[in-house]
Formats: sequence, structure tokens, C-alpha cells
Amino acid sequence: MISDPLKKVVIIVGPTAVGKSDLAIALAVQLNAQIISLDSRLLYIGMDIGTAKPSIEERNRVTHHLIDVADPDETWSLGKFNQEVIKSIQRVIDNGSLPILVGGTGQYVRSLTEGWEIPKVEPVPAMRKIIEDWANELGNKTIHQKMSILDPESGQSIQYQNIRRTIRALEVMFTTGIQFSKQRKKTYPIYEYKIIGLNRPRGELYSRIDARIDKMFSDGLVDEVKGLLDMGYSIELPSMSAIGYKETVQYLHGELFLEDVKAQMKRKTRQFVRRQTNWFNPEDLKIEWFPMNPDPEPMIRESIMSWLNE
Repeated sequence: MISDPLKKVVIIVGPTAVGKSDLAIALAVQLNAQIISLDSRLLYIGMDIGTAKPSIEERNRVTHHLIDVADPDETWSLGKFNQEVIKSIQRVIDNGSLPILVGGTGQYVRSLTEGWEIPKVEPVPAMRKIIEDWANELGNKTIHQKMSILDPESGQSIQYQNIRRTIRALEVMFTTGIQFSKQRKKTYPIYEYKIIGLNRPRGELYSRIDARIDKMFSDGLVDEVKGLLDMGYSIELPSMSAIGYKETVQYLHGELFLEDVKAQMKRKTRQFVRRQTNWFNPEDLKIEWFPMNPDPEPMIRESIMSWLNE
């Protein structure tokens, strides 16, 4: 069977700070490709340094999609993000280019590659507020346990740290009376995906994380966060849950020393990296893994070109 090259999409995954963005740009230049972000934090205008957003120079070099498309007080559901990713993929294909999706948000990758059909249940603000208050009172783990009792399958697929998804699952269940997992159907994926995974030794990765966080502060993270607060954006917004923003607010309020902020960010980012392996497992046969040393770009490019010509 000959596959349709106009239905092929490359996805690059791997832990935070492994080097996905730089590699994607190098590949895009060689392969006449455009990059689509699968990172939920890069959506937000004005949140640049704390999210390690690609620079303006990098975005001028290669066309990027789904970066700087929402204000920090906008909330994008998984369903909306999915729709916008698919629109972007088709836009790139119609332009005669190869879509390269780059992401750290594993749920977004899985929803695309597995063809999830997201429940179309409109938000109910009053219900959501009640559940949010409940979650604040009980804590992330306890509210997740209660959601898991109602819907064990969602309890397995949603991590307790993903409080927004836990609240959404409860909101949908309370609104419809149907388990959240039963409403998420699977269809056939629209496109054919090749998933490239990048990895580094854990110690090397942690060193890169530490250097990245130190650079965030030398680049002006404190001023970025202060500017967002001055514009009236609340630290309680979902967008502000990105690692580093709440911690920096604590510094601005005199609750933490700057070195404590950096230490917390480094610790939380390392914990996040460990959780990412739940989504991007080195033993997953759907992912073609490459070590970052030596430079894997020529091998990855050859693998992609061979796949495109199948």
C-alpha cells in the first residue's frame, strides 16, 4: 500500500530541555517544513522567558504556528487545542510544506496520534467554580482520588498534577451524568504520524535544565512576571501555573529569596521531566528514539525522508 505524502506529519517529542526546538528548526530548514507547537505554555502572549519560547529570530528563520495566539487569561481546552493543531497542519500542507509538530505536552500528542474525539460539552462556569473551590480545599491528590472513584479509567489517564484536567473531568461528569472516559471516543487519526523521540543522559539533562533556568533570570524573568501582574493578570490563572511564575511572584512579594525560587524551579522541572516519561516511554515502539550525542540531525533527516518516500 502506498501512503499519501500529503497526509504525513512529523512529531518531535522528548523531555524538557533535551533540545527539541533547535533540532526542529534545523530539520525544517533542510526539509522545507514549518513548525507547529504542541506546548500548551507557548500559546500565551507576553509569557516568553518563563516558557523558553523560541526567539523572534528563530521564528523568522522558520515559520512557527500556535505561538502567541492567546492572552494569558484565555483558557484553551484540549478540544480547542486539537482543532487548532489540525487547522495548522492542513494550512502547512496546503502551503506545500511538511508539518513538524514539536511538543512537551504528552496529552496533546496522544490525542492527535490516537484520534481522540474530545467530548463537546460546553463549560459551566458556576459548576467549575464549585469544583475549583472544592479542589483548593482538598488538594490535588485528594480531588483526583475522588474523581478516580467516579471514573477509574480517567483516574489512570489523568495525572493528579494536571488539576485543570481533573476539574474538567468532574465538570463534564456532573453536567452530563456520564463518565468522562466514556465520552472520549477514539476515531481513526486524520494524518499519518512519524514520532521522533530525543533523549540525553539524565545528569546531562539536569545540567541543561539548571543552565536554562539561570538564563531565564539573567534574561529578565522577574521583570516579565512583574509586567504580567501590572497588566492585571492574576497569578491564579491556568496560564500562570507554568513552573516559575508563581515562584517568582512569591519573590516579588518578599516570601522567597531569589536563590530559593531558582532551586524550587529546578526541582519542579526535574520532577516534571520524570513525569514526562509516562507519556514518552523509551520502550514505546511507536517512537523512534535518537540520543542527542552525537548530533542526530543527519540520521533523523534521512529517516524522515525515507518515510516520506515510502
